[in-house]
Amino acid sequence: MKRIAIKTNKRVELVNITSHVRAAVKESGVRSGVCHVFVPHTTAGVTINEGADPDVARDIEERLSKLIPENDGYRHKEGNSDAHIKSVLAGASASILVEGGVLILGTWQAVYFCEFDGPRSREVLVKVQ
Repeated sequence: MKRIAIKTNKRVELVNITSHVRAAVKESGVRSGVCHVFVPHTTAGVTINEGADPDVARDIEERLSKLIPENDGYRHKEGNSDAHIKSVLAGASASILVEGGVLILGTWQAVYFCEFDGPRSREVLVKVQ
């Protein structure tokens, strides 16, 4: 298992971690299998989406913040209920096929760490089987 350290700079931020995940696959030596990406945080997530145009990630950040505002009368007193809800939408894990020792992603796809309660220091766990 590989641990990837992530430092986020904003409350809501999508961070492209594709190069880190690819490096983990290469280090694993697995030629054919599955790469599991897991986020062990309740206010963050992981997703796969377009990586060619950075405006896509910014649009996702902005739209999620509009759909699920930071302060909206939530019961959770810690002040980060919006982050918990956003993490449910993103999910805590993604699985990506590996063939020929490389990730099988579509032409425009990238792997994103989704920060919803930043800025923070976080980690992503990657296991290749």
